[in-house]
Amino acid sequence: MKKIANLLLVSVFAGAITLGAYKLFFEEENYKFVTSEQETPFVTTSNMGTSAKGAGINEADFTLAAEKTVNSVVHVKNLTISKGPSSIADFFYGFERQQTPQVGTGSGVIISPDGYIVTNNHVIANSSQLEVTLNNNKSYEAEVIGTDADSDIALLKIDVEEELPYLAFGDSDNTKIGEWVLAVGNPFNLTSTVTAGIVSAKARSLSPRRAQSFIQTDAAVNPGNSGGALVNTNGDLIGINTAITSQTGSYVGYAFAVPSNIAKKVVEDIMEFGNVQKGLLGIRGGDLNPEAATEMGIDDLEGVYIASVEEESGAEEAGLKEGDIIKQVDDIQVSKFSQLTGYLSSKRPGDKVEVTLNRDGKSLVKNVVLKKQLSVVLPATGFTVKNLSKKDRKTFGVSKGVKITNVPESYSRYGLINKVIIELDGEPINNIDDAKERFGQLSRYGRTSFTMINENGEKEHMILQ
Repeated sequence: MKKIANLLLVSVFAGAITLGAYKLFFEEENYKFVTSEQETPFVTTSNMGTSAKGAGINEADFTLAAEKTVNSVVHVKNLTISKGPSSIADFFYGFERQQTPQVGTGSGVIISPDGYIVTNNHVIANSSQLEVTLNNNKSYEAEVIGTDADSDIALLKIDVEEELPYLAFGDSDNTKIGEWVLAVGNPFNLTSTVTAGIVSAKARSLSPRRAQSFIQTDAAVNPGNSGGALVNTNGDLIGINTAITSQTGSYVGYAFAVPSNIAKKVVEDIMEFGNVQKGLLGIRGGDLNPEAATEMGIDDLEGVYIASVEEESGAEEAGLKEGDIIKQVDDIQVSKFSQLTGYLSSKRPGDKVEVTLNRDGKSLVKNVVLKKQLSVVLPATGFTVKNLSKKDRKTFGVSKGVKITNVPESYSRYGLINKVIIELDGEPINNIDDAKERFGQLSRYGRTSFTMINENGEKEHMILQ
């Protein structure tokens, strides 16, 4: 038995020696070394140094930006008086109506040492009295200097004896996705609240019916934050917090701010002109998507497709055509319509922009001079009207008036499109500004009539009641 065990042990050692000798002297090496000219491996290794703070993720310092911002953000209290019956009996029997005060709150940002404050239009809408409270608890009555409902921006002024801390406007076009930002405001009446997050997206539109271009952030924004500041880590104002998307009305991860370049332009227009000067390119179009691109035989999926060019617009004069795809405006890359409208919202009539476009596979550059708004939607009726072009004046034989280009569905059966309104209740209508003001004075329950001219030169009258 002992002899068999010794024989087995010798056999094992002999086998091991034989296998080792084969591996060492006869088997070829099968290693692959990857050089810079060869295909890189699928899995790569990062050589980034690590730190106790998480490779730099938590190294951003918000303290200076927060300290600079909190004293420049104010609490805005909106007192409105609601007139209405206080009970069902009052409603039916016509008793004297009660005046019920209602209080709404929001935030605002001081933008000058002498007391100019920017906030949201919806924060101060329908106000009977506005009260602004600073971070040091001093309160002042505020005056509305001007508003712009389209951008949801309003400008207030308080009278102060001492200079106030204020925030400088930053360049929101330079804001980058992933950049740290702070939201400062007064949610739930909690003054001087600071929350942090990153820029989640830019040029975000929330409504297909409105030209919007918001900065999206995941910094916590709640009711009361509206009108407050969105700042970068330098403490520069890059946005005015405006909206959240939530089914509950409270923050769920999506917050939106009006970019500072748009807010700054609105404020400057209000201070200089009393209203907002909108510089328009003069096109109609939209985003490209796979379905639309396939239908039109287009390979490109990024940019703004021009569906039509308005008459006598800057786009028409510069040579833009239907079917062109806008790829860039000045230094701003354009991949969707909201990026185009967001950039143009910071421009005025008379400004010149350089438009880079794709036409039949070729890149072209056109210099376009922006012009004033050519069409408006009339209050009370919802008609879309435009100023008369040279061709319209010749066709209809009139020098003044506004041409109807679109109407709500309820009016579609009356054949109003492409007719020219020349009078409202016997008073002449000269242009879209005149028409907007006059139709804005109409009562929803009153009776009114307007006079139109059709392409045959015949006058038509329509009564609304």
